[in-house]
Amino acid sequence: MTRDHGSAKLDEIGSPETNGNGPGGPPDTPQPLRDAPGFLVRRLYQAYSAAWLRHVDTALTGPQFAVMTAVAAYPRIDQGSLAASVALDRSTMADVCRRLEDRALIRRDTAPADGRRKLLTLTTQGEAVLDDVTRRVGRLNLRLMPGDEEAGGVTTLLATLDRLSERWEQVADEDAV
Repeated sequence: MTRDHGSAKLDEIGSPETNGNGPGGPPDTPQPLRDAPGFLVRRLYQAYSAAWLRHVDTALTGPQFAVMTAVAAYPRIDQGSLAASVALDRSTMADVCRRLEDRALIRRDTAPADGRRKLLTLTTQGEAVLDDVTRRVGRLNLRLMPGDEEAGGVTTLLATLDRLSERWEQVADEDAV
């Protein structure tokens, strides 16, 4: 875990004399990393993944949940069109859909007008799993995002994260300078 407890002094061999975590504990996260948005996002994602496994589901992954949620919102949409809305590339989307189909959580039907397109639908079992996992995700979200919803703090933070995601995706698609 990364924490800041002030700057650590180094002894002659280069190890921290004190790191705010007691003798032998991990050193504090260096300030340049705590100032790096990518590092902080990765750290948040690692913590979220661990919380997901503990509090939501060990068999259904976040991307699988995203696909199932989107299929529930857009029944019979083709998997290629859905990939962008759940932030998955087409090959990952195909793999996630295949796994969900193997578990009988979604059905992939060939589009009548185009044999290459696969139309997605939740199965009855998939609907039940999605309902259960959605409840668990809701409870986890409340624990992760405490705050006064009436004051709009969480809503504002989520809107900011959404705008950052869009911006970072644009930067990722730009040519390097």
